[in-house]
Amino acid sequence: MYLIEILLPVRDNGGRPFAAETYQRLRDELTERYGGVTAFTRAPAEGEIKASTGKVLDDIVVIEVMTGTIERHWWKQYRESLERTFKQDEIVIRATAFEKL
Repeated sequence: MYLIEILLPVRDNGGRPFAAETYQRLRDELTERYGGVTAFTRAPAEGEIKASTGKVLDDIVVIEVMTGTIERHWWKQYRESLERTFKQDEIVIRATAFEKL
């Protein structure tokens, strides 16, 4: 099994929060495709990135799905779509292999 985690910004580059509907649409899409989703939205995680101008801090939402296989081509296209939706240079999607206990 794999745990797929999507790290998404809470605000756009101008500091305006993304609409709740944006995240709901993602949850609906992923639930339809994978049968369920977990979204950590109530207490955003804090991201920190080292940049040429210093540290950049960002609040993020984490969305997770579990799957038996990784469809790499589909996830690449989905990541590119999210980068356009959230107007980001890069959206991180990571997969971790795990064993259900």
